[in-house]
Amino acid sequence: MVGKHNPRLTSSEISVVWSSYMNNSFSICIMEYFLANVDEPEVKSILELAFNISQKMLNMSKEILKKDNQPIPVGFTDKDVFPTSPRLYSDAFYLYYVKHMSKVGLSIYGVALATAAKSDVRDFLSQAIQSSIELYNKTADVSLSKGLFVRPPYISTPDSVDFIDKKKYLGGLLNLNNRPLNVIEITHIAANIEANEVGRALLQGLAQVAKSKKVSDYCNKGKEISKKHVQLFSSMLTEDDIPAPKAWDLEVTDSTFTPFSDKLIMFHITLLIASSISNYATASAASLRMDIAASYVRLTVENAQYAKDGLDLMIKNEWLEQPPQAPNHKGLVKE
Repeated sequence: MVGKHNPRLTSSEISVVWSSYMNNSFSICIMEYFLANVDEPEVKSILELAFNISQKMLNMSKEILKKDNQPIPVGFTDKDVFPTSPRLYSDAFYLYYVKHMSKVGLSIYGVALATAAKSDVRDFLSQAIQSSIELYNKTADVSLSKGLFVRPPYISTPDSVDFIDKKKYLGGLLNLNNRPLNVIEITHIAANIEANEVGRALLQGLAQVAKSKKVSDYCNKGKEISKKHVQLFSSMLTEDDIPAPKAWDLEVTDSTFTPFSDKLIMFHITLLIASSISNYATASAASLRMDIAASYVRLTVENAQYAKDGLDLMIKNEWLEQPPQAPNHKGLVKE
């Protein structure tokens, strides 16, 4: 009788399971603090769902790694969160934050599923996707009920179907006499405005509570970058007389008592930057106006440099946990 084939995890499977462990251990810390500082029952139920999903995904990823004899990451623990710290963000911010992070989860897990071969990894990723869908839908429902869901702009209904027949549709880099935005471009611009609004509020709060001045300064720099990007994206819409969507009630209190370790704060920012770079790349590829596509490329370079500065800071403080990597065969060769 032929034995059942049970291959090891591939590099891509290790990557997604390892990253999931790191991200969910981080998310548990965030949700634990949010849950200790929430008022409205509907918002609390959303945070509890997010917490339970992260706990479930953390346990599943840990079991997959153990089964393959992979080392379990350190990730984040109760040493990285201080739930008794005073409230830093409003209940409305929690809704915007969870809505944004659930979209990030959908994107990451969706891409990862297409690279996985092992059935247990595919099952893990499928459950993660379903959980992200459930979290997004419930957060959207509560946001709508409270009037906090930021809708993309409306446009007038066209009279007929048309085809692009002139190269000038693509426009130029100097933004002179370009055609009006199409709905695909509007969609990405509006989404990036909301993401940067959430990032700006998050970084404003983190800058207040970071223990290290260098971490606080780094948060402030990111806040200014987010603010600048919101202004640019908003101007793209207003130039075509399209109202720019705006999140509201993103209140940040005046608390200076830190709820998170500086290590967790810096990891949090790296997640935001990675999400932003991914969003900008997708938006650039989907934009048929050359000036808009070029703007996304320019902003991506700015984000990449900001990320590099953050990684340097994390490495200096030994906060950056190293992902599993291939052995250095050249280094093993005797000279």
